Amino acid sequence: MSSPHFRGMAETFLSSCGIRLEAVDEWYSIQADDGGIIAGAGIQGNTIKCVAVADNHRGEGLLPKLISHIISLHQGENLRVFTKPEYRALFEDLGFRLLAEAPGAILLENGRGLEDYCRNLSESQGAIRRPGRSVTFRRKVGKDLRPAGVWGQAPSMNARVATGLGHHTSELYSDSCGVIVMNANPFTKGHRYLVEKALEKVDNVVIIPVKEDQDFTYEERREMIEKGCEGLPVTVVEGSDYSISALTFPTYFLKDLSQAAETQMRLDLDLFGRHIVPALKADVRFVGTEPEDKLTARYNALMKELLPIPVVEIDRLQGVSASKVRSAKYPEAAALTPASTHPYLLARLMEKALVAELDTPLKPGLVGPDGNGAHVDMDYALMRRGAAAVRRSFTAHIDLLPDLAALGKAMEADALTATGGVNTHRGAIFALGLMCRAAQLLDTERVAESPLVQNNQGSGRMSLKISELAATLKQPEGTHGSKASGAKGALRMAQGGYAELFEEWLPMYRSLEGDAHRMQKMLLKIMSTLDDTCIIHRAGESRAKEIKADAAYLLQHFGEKELQEMKERLDAARVSPGGSADMLALTVLADNLLTKTT
Repeated sequence: MSSPHFRGMAETFLSSCGIRLEAVDEWYSIQADDGGIIAGAGIQGNTIKCVAVADNHRGEGLLPKLISHIISLHQGENLRVFTKPEYRALFEDLGFRLLAEAPGAILLENGRGLEDYCRNLSESQGAIRRPGRSVTFRRKVGKDLRPAGVWGQAPSMNARVATGLGHHTSELYSDSCGVIVMNANPFTKGHRYLVEKALEKVDNVVIIPVKEDQDFTYEERREMIEKGCEGLPVTVVEGSDYSISALTFPTYFLKDLSQAAETQMRLDLDLFGRHIVPALKADVRFVGTEPEDKLTARYNALMKELLPIPVVEIDRLQGVSASKVRSAKYPEAAALTPASTHPYLLARLMEKALVAELDTPLKPGLVGPDGNGAHVDMDYALMRRGAAAVRRSFTAHIDLLPDLAALGKAMEADALTATGGVNTHRGAIFALGLMCRAAQLLDTERVAESPLVQNNQGSGRMSLKISELAATLKQPEGTHGSKASGAKGALRMAQGGYAELFEEWLPMYRSLEGDAHRMQKMLLKIMSTLDDTCIIHRAGESRAKEIKADAAYLLQHFGEKELQEMKERLDAARVSPGGSADMLALTVLADNLLTKTT
């Protein structure tokens, strides 16, 4: 909806119908002779939403025509719609089927997406559940207990557990199955603890990852869950778009925003109880207790009220939470997570460091949000793709370790594929990958050492570990460093343990916290001290010395105008301080890998 005028008309119309305009890819309308909107509907992805018809035009068949038009434009797609219950008959007449309902909202679809998903869930259970497995469960309604569902024949086996849980009574048999819907953003020791405690009550656990890209992508979170639960009788199934969440559920037709969360939760649980429970032949759902977040606590309470199976709350592992991991420096985050999660923490920090450098404006000769600098073959979008490829590739090829050279080559190949063959991050892959490997090895050593040594994981030990690792590597052919006679080059810098970084750059970076020009000043500091082989390659050693001197002077007499002038000079001369950019990203990474007391 690119036209501001039309967007304003749509907002006014929907508001008159008690609806808010939310993000849509397209919004279609029917207009009266005077140009006023009398009916409208939008679509985002495969979800129809923002559906309304003017009160004085109801009963004229406008919405069926409008929805039919949208369906015709999306032939072959499995469409879903969140809407008011009053529109149920209309959508069912158009071939939609009800999936879930709650007071104030219903969810329908016109394909067999949920049916196919549930069939896949049932098939996934075949490997861990015996044929003919069945269970009878009961749910309290008023003062009576009535069957809420019966699957197959009652098994002729002794009950393993008899429980009375909240509004439920249930018998759990041997070969019983529990379900956990897990966000794991990222997977922590607390998640592992939840699974282990659940397995004390049932024989098998099925984990459904929430299918959303968050701080960690869906693929990353699913992999973390699988690796974090290795050795346990656990099945990690595919997540789906049928888990209703704040990111996917449109609240446009709810007049009071405070209704939104309650409606979302009720829809989610209605869908889970109607479809997911039977597909998995689940006996019980496990959740962690929530002492702080009121929304999650309400969700847990609604589960006990609405689901047709028992809901067991397990006390959380104290002091461990995914949110704490996401906000912590790496040493603390690593202590709260199993070793299988650590590569994902490191990969995320690598990307964050690369993006922090990329997002910095006013960088002489470098790609940034304000232009391509000295480059004709790179731009901001390309660099972002390269940074994302570095993150994904590190975890995808982590099994190549301890062969650092093999890991580096695999990551370079992935980055080149993502950028169409443009070398955006070769130097960064070497430096950041080396530092992350050093952090992994320090993790291993820390576990075996005394608490005193554990608290002394300083920059000195990191520098020494990097130096030890770099000593095993050979100078690759074809790099700028291999051709520069007087400059250290990337390998020699690493073999020296990045002494300049830990002794000068990192302390300065931390001292500038809160400075609006922190990143620009750090770049100038690095440019003034580093023998940047990228500059030497493009401009020669004499010009490289002049640029170092210019950077040192500008750092002492910093000003945006002067920085802009330096940027214009290097951009026009096609001189890019790529090595300095890599070291800036490496400094940001080092800050995240080491606590501020080290």
